[in-house]
Amino acid sequence: MCAAVLFLEAITLGLTTPVMISVAGVDTGTALTVGLGLTLLCVLLAGMLRAEWAYLVGYAVQAVAIALGLVVPMMFFLGVVFAALWTGADLLGRKIERERAAAWAAWEAEQGSR
Repeated sequence: MCAAVLFLEAITLGLTTPVMISVAGVDTGTALTVGLGLTLLCVLLAGMLRAEWAYLVGYAVQAVAIALGLVVPMMFFLGVVFAALWTGADLLGRKIERERAAAWAAWEAEQGSR
């Protein structure tokens, strides 16, 4: 689920780039570096979610997305929405993994007692 959130966020951040240039008046080089850099980071991070550190970087991306609201005010709202989605997906994924591990351990214990 976290990978899906990152891919959707990558699209949003990519589309924020032209808004930063045309509406907010940010320098083109800066907007391309920030907007497309964050887009690329989201896509790459979605593939690295097997590592625990990737989730921490994901939270940092959420903070940066919210901070983009200083340049593009709509990003305050979108950043909070994506941060909530990211947090929910992370917590739900961890809960599912715990329950799966417990079920597997119970099944192994049952098989060992036969």
